[in-house]
Amino acid sequence: MTDGYLWFEGLPFPRVGWSCDGLKEACTKFVIKDEDTVMVSYPKSGSHWVIEILCLIHSKGDTKWIQSVPIWERAPWLETDVGYKMLNEREGPRLLASHLPFHLIPKSLFTSKAKVIYVMRSPKDVLVSGYYHRSVTKLSKNPESLEQYFQWFLEGNVAYGSWFEHICGWMSMRDRENVLLLSYEELQKDPRSTIERIC
Repeated sequence: MTDGYLWFEGLPFPRVGWSCDGLKEACTKFVIKDEDTVMVSYPKSGSHWVIEILCLIHSKGDTKWIQSVPIWERAPWLETDVGYKMLNEREGPRLLASHLPFHLIPKSLFTSKAKVIYVMRSPKDVLVSGYYHRSVTKLSKNPESLEQYFQWFLEGNVAYGSWFEHICGWMSMRDRENVLLLSYEELQKDPRSTIERIC
């Protein structure tokens, strides 16, 4: 049912662009610095939208950087082999992205003053978006139906594991001063005040 995944610490990850050695190094050795901004979400929760907002804030609204540099270079994904390498070579302040669950994020996050933005989205919408994304990318075995994918989703047999565990883990950080919890729905409903909160 979960053919095509790379398994690390009991969780399924995409195979293309990820490796067990890379994941292990990113999770155990990467140092998150005080000046970093970390955008974390479960897949299909609006991460690209929030990254674009963060990049526009960083560039003070100047779109040249956004139009000339791919998103994965502006905000490298910590757990991918290429993203990890880019982040290690970059001087601060860095903008980094991750879908890692709470228990796998580098421990340096918890002793740093880095700004963390965690983006949540309704599981129904994450499920539907994930189903269609998986059908298009063909990075792992495709479900025979939405019903089958729904079962995999409930069991946590999709990339990055259980949505429920991911949310619960990151919700434990909600009272920290340097952590902002956002929902896709609030950003959609009231972008202006949500972006002001991000600022």
